[in-house]
Amino acid sequence: MMLVNMPLFISWTEIVFIMFIVLIVFGADKIPEIARGLGKGMRQLKDATNEIKHEISKSAEKHGVDTDITKEVTKEINKVKDDFDDLTGPIKRQL
Repeated sequence: MMLVNMPLFISWTEIVFIMFIVLIVFGADKIPEIARGLGKGMRQLKDATNEIKHEISKSAEKHGVDTDITKEVTKEINKVKDDFDDLTGPIKRQL
């Protein structure tokens, strides 16, 4: 059985196809306006996410919750990932 890496996101051909459909539906005049709106929306989402993270961290510190544990766990997980990548690197190159 051959393992196939499934992409988590859409491929370039799908992006191009979607852009073509957007061009046909909205026209070339509206694309910059749509892109600007999407950019503003993404920025607002990122700002809201950062604000929520900040509030959670502030609340955790206020209540005496040790947040260093998550950093240590993340470091250990990254170490295991790196070790796994080192182990599987030669195998992936042969496929």
